[in-house]
Amino acid sequence: MKKVTLIIAFLLISSSWVLGASKEFDIHSKTLIFKKPPFSFTLPAELQWVHSFSSEHPAENSLTRAVFLIREKKKQVEEMLIIQIAEKTNPQAGPMMVPPLKPYDGKGMHIRGKMKKGEVEVEYLTQLMAWNPNAPSLQPLVKKGLTIPDHWALQYQFLFQPQSDQAVFIRYSRDIDSFGLQVSNVGKNWNKESITGNEKKVFEAFQKAASEMVDSLRFQAP
Repeated sequence: MKKVTLIIAFLLISSSWVLGASKEFDIHSKTLIFKKPPFSFTLPAELQWVHSFSSEHPAENSLTRAVFLIREKKKQVEEMLIIQIAEKTNPQAGPMMVPPLKPYDGKGMHIRGKMKKGEVEVEYLTQLMAWNPNAPSLQPLVKKGLTIPDHWALQYQFLFQPQSDQAVFIRYSRDIDSFGLQVSNVGKNWNKESITGNEKKVFEAFQKAASEMVDSLRFQAP
């Protein structure tokens, strides 16, 4: 039997169709409540929905749904949250294979690990990354008149399987310049061996907010 592989890279918009936001989730204050699969967590800021889509992957026997939420200031994106949910579409296919999270740069400052939320294991990773406004998956945001800065951002990823035939991959990222501190845009200043000063303060503040987000993760009975 062919195994199902979770696709955790950015997905191409060209092979997707738009979903209505209300069908996917509700937001009460800063609590995001997803409907399928049923889970919730507290957002790190007041984020607004901007785009949703779904994409079929016959070769992987899976369907992936994605939701984009952002916080912007004067039409420039400062924070971005992307939720991808992969579901097995062929009951006869083998088990869903979920690749482990890996940092983009092993030398860069990053924190990774696992935790248990009830019976569900959650893998997480914090790291420095670069937003790419030319990425195909971000074009719907650009077409809405939003500017995505072409520089460094901090990113928190977490990954879990609420059911054996489902996997959820969440990426929260924030522009390093949005913290109100003067920080370097030179990658080596964010390396594990050399991070100090404002760069360290920003990384620690981001990690604290991201950790609170995953700590708030709750699962409801289907």
